[in-house]
Order: sequence, then C-alpha cells, then structure tokens
Amino acid sequence: GGDDELVITHMARALKGFVQSIRCADGGGIAGSGSGTARHNTLQDVLRVLTVWFRYGDKKDVASVVQRRGAAPFAEVALDVWLQVVPQIVARIDIPTEAVRRQVCELLIRVGRAHPQSLLFSLLVSQKSEIPARAKAAEYVLTGMRKDGGAQTLSVSQLIADARLVSRELDRIAVLWNEEWHAGLEEACKTYFTHGEADEMVAQLGRLQASLESGAQTMRETSFQQAFGSQLREAWGWIERYKRSRSTDDLHRAWNIYFTEFQSIAKTLVAEKVELEYVSPALLAATSLQLAVPGTYAPGREVVRIERFHGTMTVLPSKQRPRKLRMRGSDGRDYEFLLKGKEDIRLDERVMQLFGLINGMLETDAVTSRRDLAITRYNVLPLSPNSGLIGWVRHTDTLNVLIKGYREARKIGHHVEQRLMLQCAPRADMISYDKLSSLQKVDAFEWALKNTTGQDLKQLLWLKSRNSEAWLERRNLYTRSLATMSMVGYVLGLGDRHPSNLMLHRHTGKIVHIDFGDCFDICRQREKYPEHVPFRLTRMLVKAMEVSGIDGTFKTICEEVLGLMRREKDSVRHPPPASERLPQAALTTRRRRRCWRCWRRSCTTRLSTGGWFTTRPPPPPRRPPAAARVRPRAAPAP
Repeated sequence: GGDDELVITHMARALKGFVQSIRCADGGGIAGSGSGTARHNTLQDVLRVLTVWFRYGDKKDVASVVQRRGAAPFAEVALDVWLQVVPQIVARIDIPTEAVRRQVCELLIRVGRAHPQSLLFSLLVSQKSEIPARAKAAEYVLTGMRKDGGAQTLSVSQLIADARLVSRELDRIAVLWNEEWHAGLEEACKTYFTHGEADEMVAQLGRLQASLESGAQTMRETSFQQAFGSQLREAWGWIERYKRSRSTDDLHRAWNIYFTEFQSIAKTLVAEKVELEYVSPALLAATSLQLAVPGTYAPGREVVRIERFHGTMTVLPSKQRPRKLRMRGSDGRDYEFLLKGKEDIRLDERVMQLFGLINGMLETDAVTSRRDLAITRYNVLPLSPNSGLIGWVRHTDTLNVLIKGYREARKIGHHVEQRLMLQCAPRADMISYDKLSSLQKVDAFEWALKNTTGQDLKQLLWLKSRNSEAWLERRNLYTRSLATMSMVGYVLGLGDRHPSNLMLHRHTGKIVHIDFGDCFDICRQREKYPEHVPFRLTRMLVKAMEVSGIDGTFKTICEEVLGLMRREKDSVRHPPPASERLPQAALTTRRRRRCWRCWRRSCTTRLSTGGWFTTRPPPPPRRPPAAARVRPRAAPAP
C-alpha cells in the first residue's frame, strides 16, 4: 500500500544519508585512524546501513542506492570500513533474498581480495556450518577471492591453505578424544537416566562412536583407541541391539560397560600439559606461515605473521579444560591465547564489538570523557561453532586466585564462608544444607558474614601498591571500572559473574570481565540457583572501595554510565544485523521484573538517571520469631 511505499522511500533516503556520512567520516572508522568521534559515528552508521540493506535490499529504491548500474555494491565506500562489521556480514551470507545474497557475496569477495587476513577464519567457520546453503555460500566467496589472477591468486591460495590447516588442527586439540568421551558419556547418562530420553541418548552416543570410527590421526588418538576402543565398540554393539529389540536389558548392559570406561577415562584427565608432538604434529611442523597472528592485522600496518607454534600447552584447571597456547610472530614476540573447546564463543565476539561501541560513546561524551572508563577488551576468534581462540589478557589475575593466595598465606581456609554456613546444617554438609528453609539459609548466611571480615580484596589492593599514591590511583580505577561494567552488564543481562570470571589488573587495579556466554538474563532461567541480582556487588567488592562505599565514586559513575546509555539507547539496543539482540526491557523506564530489594514481580522499579535505584516495594513479609529460626553452632572464625 501507500504506507509501505512511503516507508521504502524513507529507507532509501536514510540509506543514502548513512552512506554519505560514512564517506565523510575522517579515517573511515578504523581503529588507529581518524578521531574518536569519527570511529564512534562510523560504526553506528555502518550497523544501520546493514540493517536497512538486509531488510529492504530487495526493494528497487533501496537496491539502487546499494548498487548503481554497472558498479559494485557500495562502490563509493572504502573497503576498510567493512572490516569492523565482518561478523555481521558473514552471518548473513545465506540470507534468503537472492538479490541481497548475491550483493553480500560480491562485497565479501572484494573485501577478501583487499584484506584476506581479516576474513578467512569467519568464512571457514561458515564453511563448517551444518546448513548447506551457508556452507555453499562461504565456499563461493573463498573461490571468488582466489580468482584475481597473477601472483595475488597464489598468495591468497596459500593463505587459505594455511588458515584451513591452523583452523582444523586447533579445532582438533581444543577437545581431545578422552575429554570428548568423558563429557559425552556424562551428558548421555543425564539425558537417559534423568530425563528419560532414550532416543536422544542413542543419538549422542552415535556421534561419539562416529568420531571413534573415523580413525586415529595422532599418537594420542591411537593410544585412546588401543586403551578403550574395543570396550566402547562392544558397548555400542549392545546399543545397536537395543535399536532393533527396544529392550532395556540391552541398554543396561551397554551402560555397565560405559560406566566402567567412564571411570577409566576420568583418570586420564589429570594432565596439566599437552604436547603438540602427540596431539597435532602437523601444527608443530607448521612454520613461516602466511597467516597473520590472530588479532594483529590492521590495514596500513605491517602484517605480523605466524612463525611457529610452541610445542607445549598448559591446561587450565576448570571444567572445560581450556589450553594456554603460545605462538611466535614474525616480529620475534610471543603471543598468548586461550584455546577453548565445547563452547560457542561467537557471542563473546559480538560482546567485544558492543564494548567497542560503548567505549566510543564513553570517549566522546562530555561527562564520561574526563574519566578513564574504557572497558578492557580482548581478541576473540571463533574457529568453529564449538571452539575458538581468546586473546590472553596480560598482567591480570582472577579474584579467585588472588583471594586464595591471600588466605593461604595467612592459614585461612579458602572457602571459610561456605564452611561456616554448612555448620548451621544438622550434619554440616551440602545435602543437609539444601534441606534448610529459605529463612534458615538466610540466617546461616548472616552468621557467616558476622564471623568473617570480607576485607581480602581491600587488603590486596593496599599490599600490592608500592606507595599510598599508587594505592589511591588503583582504588579509584578499581571503583570506576567496577561501576562501569556493573551498568553495562546490567543492560546486557550478564550473569555467571563468579570470582573466576572477574580479573584484576596488577598495575592499574581495573576490573576485567571474561566469559560472556551467559548474557540476556539466561541465568534467570536456571533450574538450580537462578540469578536474580542485576549485577554482582558483594561485601568484599564494596569494602575494597573508598570510605563512602557505594555512595561515592561508584554511585556517581553508575549514574553517568547508565545516563549515557539511556541517551544513546537507539545505538545500544539497535539490533546489529544477525547478532544477538540486546534485552529491550533493560533500557525502558519501567520494567516488569523482580525488584532488586524484595524480588517480587509486583514491585514497580524505576531507573532514574538523576539518582540511584529508587523503589517503593510493598512491605517485606514478616519473619518468624527467633525461636523458629535455625540456631548455628558457635564456631570461631579462622
């Protein structure tokens, strides 16, 4: 109708204006060139260009702006501009609209020929996709990048070959066979014995068995087959019999074998080092590659290429068992990365992009630009839908490591608060504690707080400062960074902020957040221990601030950052194409969520840029008399 035609006309004019704005921006919006304002505005404009293009690109008026007759798509825009939104463009490489899909592929081919280093890994991830159209489109772009002719074709072909080798081998060593089987058997057991889904359990075991039957290619895989291959094949034989007979006896016989092998495999998960010689000899032999060190490529600068990989990787003591990988660059420096498996880090990549946008806002705002509020970022490089490389943040330690070291040096138990809470249970264990009522758990929590000081982090900031001036500067930066990320994390719906996901910079005192897998309030949906708090602000974090606590610098920075995000809400919650949407309700003035004080959905919470959270909750429920509460045993705190 007429309204639709009017919308399309406005969109075409808006797209033309955004393109003109990008052309006029100083430096093209690439980090390291142009002013901070230009970088900030260009990224917003490019995201809006992509939104209009992907949604209305099949309309004639919009298509004429995107691609003029006889010209390439966005021919008037410098190719460097698109490097900052490569993840968004590659994510729409299989867009259903044929005309737009053809333009996307053509634009990626042009960018890939000019800057192949910045595009290869994103295309290789899409090429591994289970969606045929997506994998086919990625292969088409890779082929188009090689059809340039001359020496450039040979260089790009060698670069693609190196990228495929590195991607394949890093994906292999991110999760070894013993780790894959251990996690797979645990998940399959939970699927069947907890949820009763036999068919899904069979499918999970089938994928594990398929990887075993694919054949060993390294010494570690050969050793695994020799140790566990015959027993696992025998168990799979009983699964095959179950698929024909549907008899639970066959399943139980299979699981008797799987359980025994699961215990044996668990004993192999104690290694703290992984040698490339045994898990990926091809990667160890790869030297003088044409591929750039991840995260170092920038247009106009000398390319730092991968010279070689170090032969030993350190396994970090966590559930996912990530590896610390080191590679030598052509500049003679060593670059450290965290190799993660069994986890999709593409969300971390988008969060880092969002942090870059917010940093641009903080730098250009008249109020926040006077303070050092920039969020610490790091490089994120997805290798596949289930693995990737994360840049190592130098000179940082997790709060868990810092507090553990502080307490061990003073003969204090690492989990002293938990031990005091368990003392309030009848048998002083987690099973008895879980059976306590909510009010009894609150009393146990208050008992633990009363018998501990919670000044570990405060003392660490003081003891690790060379003088009082350095301590004051570190404390201020600590408070500012904590307040900034508290507000940004609240808008992002960020959860899982345990002490191992919070890091402290040794020199500056800044708080650095890692692991953004639980965004958009997903932690509120947990079956056990759901997180309802807007952000992490425990007693230990508060005591490390200044004398006024949260009523001083912390409160001021929170108001300024949240006020800035309110003013720039169109940019913050503007949905970047093909990326995860930000929670729209987090930026509204009134929201129907749990109150941060009483946790009732009936409570109306207002967020004000002129003050802190001002709430008028209903009166809290009356607590039972003291006689009905739990009486913790008197135990002196260490």
